[in-house]
Amino acid sequence: MSQFEYVGKSVGRRDGVDKTTGRGLFTTDIFLPGMLFAKVLRSPHPHARIVSIDTSEAEKLPGVKAIMTHKNGPKNLFNAAVPMFLTIPQLERVLDQLLFDEVVRHVGDEVAAVAATSESVAEKALSLIKVEYEILPAVFDPLEAMKPEAPELHAGKGCTPEGRNIPAEIVKIPYNDVEKGLAESDIIIEETFELPVVKQVQMETQAAVAQVDGDGNVTVWSTTQTPHPSRAILGKIFDVPAGKIRVLAPPYVGGGFGVRIGLSGKAEPIAMGLALLAKRPVKMIYTRKEDFIASDTRHAGYVTVKLGAKKDGTFQALDLKAVFNTGAYCTFGAELPGVCGAMTLAIYRIPHQRYFGHSVYTNCTSAGAMRGFGNPQGNLAMEQAVDMMAEKLGMDPMELRMKNIMRPGDPWCLPYPCGTSELPECIRQGAESIGWSRRGKLHEPGAVKLRGLGMAVGTHVSNAWPFCVDYDNAYVTIQSDGSAQVASGVPDIGTGTSTSLVQIASETLGMNMDNVGLTYGDTLGTPFDIGSHASRTCYAAGTAVKAAASDARKQILEYAAGYFNIAAERLEIKNGVIAPMAGSLDECSGSGLCQLEEVKDGKGNSVTMEELAYHAHVRNKQFIGVGRIVPENAPPWHACFAEVEVDTRTGQVRVVKLTAAHDVGRAINPMIVEGQIEGGAVQGIGYALSEEITYNDKGRQQQYSMHNYMLPTAEDIPEIHSIIVEGNDPTGPFGAKGAGECSLVCPASAIANAVANATGYRFKKIPMTPERVFKALNS
Repeated sequence: MSQFEYVGKSVGRRDGVDKTTGRGLFTTDIFLPGMLFAKVLRSPHPHARIVSIDTSEAEKLPGVKAIMTHKNGPKNLFNAAVPMFLTIPQLERVLDQLLFDEVVRHVGDEVAAVAATSESVAEKALSLIKVEYEILPAVFDPLEAMKPEAPELHAGKGCTPEGRNIPAEIVKIPYNDVEKGLAESDIIIEETFELPVVKQVQMETQAAVAQVDGDGNVTVWSTTQTPHPSRAILGKIFDVPAGKIRVLAPPYVGGGFGVRIGLSGKAEPIAMGLALLAKRPVKMIYTRKEDFIASDTRHAGYVTVKLGAKKDGTFQALDLKAVFNTGAYCTFGAELPGVCGAMTLAIYRIPHQRYFGHSVYTNCTSAGAMRGFGNPQGNLAMEQAVDMMAEKLGMDPMELRMKNIMRPGDPWCLPYPCGTSELPECIRQGAESIGWSRRGKLHEPGAVKLRGLGMAVGTHVSNAWPFCVDYDNAYVTIQSDGSAQVASGVPDIGTGTSTSLVQIASETLGMNMDNVGLTYGDTLGTPFDIGSHASRTCYAAGTAVKAAASDARKQILEYAAGYFNIAAERLEIKNGVIAPMAGSLDECSGSGLCQLEEVKDGKGNSVTMEELAYHAHVRNKQFIGVGRIVPENAPPWHACFAEVEVDTRTGQVRVVKLTAAHDVGRAINPMIVEGQIEGGAVQGIGYALSEEITYNDKGRQQQYSMHNYMLPTAEDIPEIHSIIVEGNDPTGPFGAKGAGECSLVCPASAIANAVANATGYRFKKIPMTPERVFKALNS
């Protein structure tokens, strides 16, 4: 049982009623007086130069109020993702996007935008725009794009000694001498794994509404995960001071999963640009197809693992290489390869390690952030290599992992310590849940349907520091009625932020949650915060809220010290009541009771927060706590176990059960954490078995809707056992670590290992679709 009043309790979510009754407002619900509707003309070609564009007929259409192209659009280069603003301090930003460019670099790239009095008028106007293209050579595979003969996709960018079209610095992580470690190894496993393009498919598509007032102040309602950085990006695009731009969620965001870290595609600048031209509010809502073809995907690519071990199973060396397809624009292509390397190298205690990774421009839709941020790609390769090593050694895969996993205090390549880990307990509980002892005994020889068990382990981050800029601020003000108002710049993208941050503040203040309000996701009323990403919101923003609440609490107790004529450290706050601690009155100077005549009605030795706040208010005093923090980083740990059934007649893989055990430090709200674990597990099943975007020879995306992109449905969801293994990390608020992304890191790896256990065939390319499985088993 939790020793806290609110922390550690599965209290009901504050957004629950609004969302389940349809009262919750999202960007798509915003309607303003005189509002126009935006539509975008998108390139039908993967790579072309716009020779001419004629908008004259569209301009004559009744109801058309503004048209923007590369001729009248802003000319400032930017990066639509947070690397425009959030970056590795020593890494140069890659600014390679214009709102509208003379060159289009993927099917779906923006050519022109129209604002009109209705969506139908805007659609009609698009059909009247005449564009002449010069078709340019295109390339879709990152390995092909690196060759000297490949087309240069961004003039003056991306030609390095390592290859063509490499937009950012190569990430290199040397740790001791990998060649020496390989030479000392008795067994070496070396394999290359191919990862697909997949999509976040969040419930709400990219969207924004922009309004400009008479003084040039801009308000943007947006689906962004990062309101404050997005405001800065918009300011740079349009040369408008950030102080004149307000970005907010209205108040809810229909899921994120990384695709909105920064701008929501280009919804915000398109809406803002047209609003500036038309001098009327403009609403820009992506269709589902536009969301697929014109907003960031997960990075596809190739990961090569070379793992060396002694005969007793002791890992000696790991040489890891990754080449990622970043698509037409870099977005997160500079940062993601480093996360892949760092997180993969951090799982095991290996004395000699090396990583070499980078992204490559292609004429695919841009790849950016998606839940796990490079970690699932590296984990799939690494965890399959570990299983292959176990097979070579004749060891149980779980035994091999337990022998080599990182332990607290072990040296590793990351720039912060491995402080706490409950990974061994995660493995133990996960193995018990899945019935690991049955492995290898699940089907008879010659069976048509084969059963197998697989596992995978991993780690992640609780924020982006010290890899990238990452700091937090928060305010806590106590109102004259004794209630509290918390202000934090992070939005709630469905992860329960609006509940868990209030739990942290209430616990710190010693106040009932009903008396604590939260302002969030609005640049106008909150201090700067990087935003919701990197599994950081509860850990990092929560630390800032706790610091602000602690500051306010300190002020309250110092004021109450004079009120009671007793030292502040002798006072406590419980359930909104301030009183001396047990035994403290005996040590008071004077009577030990309240020395002020205003309180006489039998309350005796205590005072409510309302009474004290009002007492301070009429004496020109308010309690305002400020939290300014640079977070530390606490690695969360996770173990995933899968049982699968493979039908050899059809190639169909069915996940029978999936167990996910997670070390999240202390779960601030266990119900929310369990929801995060289950949601990530389902996305991991799709990554392993069905989800993929492919391109035809014309560079067109062949999966672009819910009908042809094979998301897992309710019928595909197996029994999922979520296990929270609590610890107490001293760096997080009340011992919490990050949790949001961790649940998507290992499921595909565990499923792939389970399929190999069932069939004896190792799939080095995912998803493991029925066609691929059938072909492999019958070749």
